[in-house]
Amino acid sequence: MITAEDFDVSAAWHVAAPYDFLRRLRDERPVFHSEHLGAYVISRHEDVRAAYGDPGRFSSEGSLTISRSLADETRRMLGEHGSFLSSFVANVDPPAHTRLRRSVSRAFTPRAVAALEQRFRDLNEALLDRVIPSGGGDLVAEIAHVPSAKLTARFIGVPEEDEAFVKEHVKDWFQLFLSPQPPERQLVLATSFLTYLDYVDRLVASRAAEPRDDFVSLMTSLIGTELSHREVVELISTILLGGNDTVPNQLGNSVFRLLREEIWPVPPELVQNAVEECMRIDGASLGSFRYATVDVEMHGVTIPKGSLCLLSTDSAAHDERVFDEPDEFRIDRGNADAHMTLGYGIHFCVGAALGRLQLRTALKVLGRRLPGLRLASGGPPVTYRTSLVGRGLTALNVEW
Repeated sequence: MITAEDFDVSAAWHVAAPYDFLRRLRDERPVFHSEHLGAYVISRHEDVRAAYGDPGRFSSEGSLTISRSLADETRRMLGEHGSFLSSFVANVDPPAHTRLRRSVSRAFTPRAVAALEQRFRDLNEALLDRVIPSGGGDLVAEIAHVPSAKLTARFIGVPEEDEAFVKEHVKDWFQLFLSPQPPERQLVLATSFLTYLDYVDRLVASRAAEPRDDFVSLMTSLIGTELSHREVVELISTILLGGNDTVPNQLGNSVFRLLREEIWPVPPELVQNAVEECMRIDGASLGSFRYATVDVEMHGVTIPKGSLCLLSTDSAAHDERVFDEPDEFRIDRGNADAHMTLGYGIHFCVGAALGRLQLRTALKVLGRRLPGLRLASGGPPVTYRTSLVGRGLTALNVEW
């Protein structure tokens, strides 16, 4: 029997099917220390929500930077960039967080997000025009990632000819910081990461010299008044990650779930419900790390001051104390949006509205253009990539 001592979010068995295991943890050991993570795991919905909502006791300061350890040689290569994300909005506490989030939020107004809907729809339509004649393929690589990456690139201000470059280096970023890698592989990924940072730095410089109507130009205009140069580079670098990874992973997870549940195509009036239930039951985020700033007593366990904690949103989204029969997919579930896949409290995802818009639009277009979409027969088994905080399919072979 798998016990709490075996808890490892990067293990293949955990990423693929963790829910029976997580249920036992919520019942028997809702707070425990994981040797694999070097962190205390908090698994019940009420407790995860409380920790998110209490930045005074559960700090974000540096929580992303240390989400995994790097070899000494890798750290030497990275130099000052080994603390990358040190000024990213999700990795700091107020008052720095308040200032950074206020600046970034200028680009994510409801009007600005709504204006992107038709552009994203057109990107999906154009992609399907190209791939439909093939009769099938890998939905993850050939469909889920392409429109989202393109929309994010255009929103940020990445030139079209650089999209493939950014996508490849973003993939390396995730592998370096969020997936277990041997030391020799770390050095390769670290080189890629430094190249990526240099690219973003040059992009910022180009917009400082010649502003355009894009996110880079908006953030660059705030250098010296609200933001530092390093903060702008890190903000741009990390926001590119969402469109190139998180949203596509959620779309792949969602389509896989909907096909297994035989709810395809999703009726247009239920697409919004489907998005929330898919984010709840198959979220692309496994959780977030925090540091305890004081000794915290929870369910008879003392979390010592300075300890790293994993707020398991994956477990919280399946907590039967909040969701009736949580492992069942219910497209009409009334409280599906009580999940915390997008965070909670002051660190609720700043791009949540854009991500939800992309998911709704993609499901509508895919359902209309590929009503006969189905899992490919005789294909390889579906597998998930390993990651400390993310959950996404390595591939999803489909036919239509």
